[in-house]
Amino acid sequence: MLLLIFTTGQAQDEAAHRKAYLERVVGVETHKDTTRVHDPVMIRENGKYYLFTTGWGISVFSSDDQITWKRERPVFDEVPEWTREAVEDFKGHIWAPDIAYYKGQYHIYYSISSFGKNTSAMGVATNKTLDPDSPDFEWVDHGKVIQSVPGETDWNAIDANFIVDEAGTPYLSFGSFWGGLMLAQLTPDGLSLAQEVDDLTVLATRQTSTNAIEAPFIIQKDGFYYLFASFDFCCRGAESTYKVVVGRSENLAGAYFDADGQSMLEGGGTLVVEGGERYAGAGHNAVVSFDGVDYLVFHAYDMERDGNSYLRILPIEWENGWPKVEAVY
Repeated sequence: MLLLIFTTGQAQDEAAHRKAYLERVVGVETHKDTTRVHDPVMIRENGKYYLFTTGWGISVFSSDDQITWKRERPVFDEVPEWTREAVEDFKGHIWAPDIAYYKGQYHIYYSISSFGKNTSAMGVATNKTLDPDSPDFEWVDHGKVIQSVPGETDWNAIDANFIVDEAGTPYLSFGSFWGGLMLAQLTPDGLSLAQEVDDLTVLATRQTSTNAIEAPFIIQKDGFYYLFASFDFCCRGAESTYKVVVGRSENLAGAYFDADGQSMLEGGGTLVVEGGERYAGAGHNAVVSFDGVDYLVFHAYDMERDGNSYLRILPIEWENGWPKVEAVY
């Protein structure tokens, strides 16, 4: 009986702590999720959180608590010249960055594209620090990593995600619609491809007419690689149908299977989060870990705020080897 009382009390304390976190950070009830973003990724340096998102020159925000976010200067004051040559109608609005600390410096991978086409490319820039007040702060662009060309490549070079395998080899996963999600090996410095574009690995497809899959994000946990992806359609405000799914594999290159055993090469994917009554869509996620807790970071289209996309941060629980989030919608 004492054990039962203790266990029940412990569960109640954990539930209360979880509810307080959701109210404080997620802001569903307190309406503190006021940061409008698209395609967010988050990292922490010296106790400060930094958010990188789609925007002119790559939008940047900083925060001490994940609640109040300060807009910082964009990564690029002037977009790299190579981008205008790669995509003729590119105007400086950079998509879907990913940030990683690798070999003593921060690497940011970013996408440029013509909307609805696979006229796209991804570049990379590095910095010794994310603190704009540091004398070491300077983003150095290293140019194009990979490019997709209509009629030549059956994949779309956007939505980069950086991952290092168990041997320490760096890779990029990426992709949107077309032939699905891809995996490419990088050179040891992480700045260019280490393989031919004809030899890329396919990670996931929908096997539908539109093949509406994009935004891969891979993490390694407890002996598995987990591939998160976004299904269906973003960018339609209240009509958005975005959702996040996941599969796992013992190998970075796959094959990835969902909790029901279906391959992600055949449209498989276990649901992680989707829209509801308040949010019309939820997607383009990152997964980050701070102080032993994993978080799903993504944007969602808020029906109570004109269908605009806002930052969402939800703690992840792991049940039987699969990620679960308490989607308060």
